[in-house]
Amino acid sequence: MSKNTLKRLLPIGVIAAGLIGFFALGGPDYISLESLKENREYLAGLVDNNFLIAFLGFIALYMVLVGISFPGAGLLSIFGGFLFGTLTGAAGILIGATLGACIIFWAVKLALGDSMAQKMGPYMQKFEAGLKQNELSYLFVLRLIPIFPFFVVNVVPALFDVKFRNYFIATLFGIIPGAIVFASIGDGASAIFEKGEDLSLKGVMLEPRVLLPIIGLITLSLIPVFYNKYKAKTA
Repeated sequence: MSKNTLKRLLPIGVIAAGLIGFFALGGPDYISLESLKENREYLAGLVDNNFLIAFLGFIALYMVLVGISFPGAGLLSIFGGFLFGTLTGAAGILIGATLGACIIFWAVKLALGDSMAQKMGPYMQKFEAGLKQNELSYLFVLRLIPIFPFFVVNVVPALFDVKFRNYFIATLFGIIPGAIVFASIGDGASAIFEKGEDLSLKGVMLEPRVLLPIIGLITLSLIPVFYNKYKAKTA
């Protein structure tokens, strides 16, 4: 294996090692709703005594978890809302998630981008062509649709020749609705836990007050796609 190949694979190796280490050290046990319920008083006191450090630490932790593609990193959004409130928590989520997504994007693009592009079949090439025509809209929709895991959407665009600028913009603005929803859930977590009730993320995301605005945003983001296709047919 050449030195150039090793350099390209090094970021992916570091990310894989980080993910394995996180699981080996029992990290998922700490990033859970049960952990939040059990440690809510300690976490609240930590923020009260060291708000800035706690906020920056939250952003850094979120960035790292997203950067190593930990599937449950989204649960940290609940922590953000609980610790810092809806608006401040959502801001921390946006910063941490966007930075982490950029890290994994560049790592995958550096290691696999060119080789994957050459091995893609006809169907994937057609998908890539469509993506290029309406890149920002496609990426924005991928961020808005809650059925696609966040860590999957971080990786897939890196396999295509998408512009980093569009990826960054779509990530930053596309995750705003979800960040606010999860942060608001976290903001009210204390009252829910005190009642002895459990949080149900799946149930919350399917509620009309949450789902309908997201569907509306998806529809708006798809307008340029349909318009371009209509214009191409009538040209």
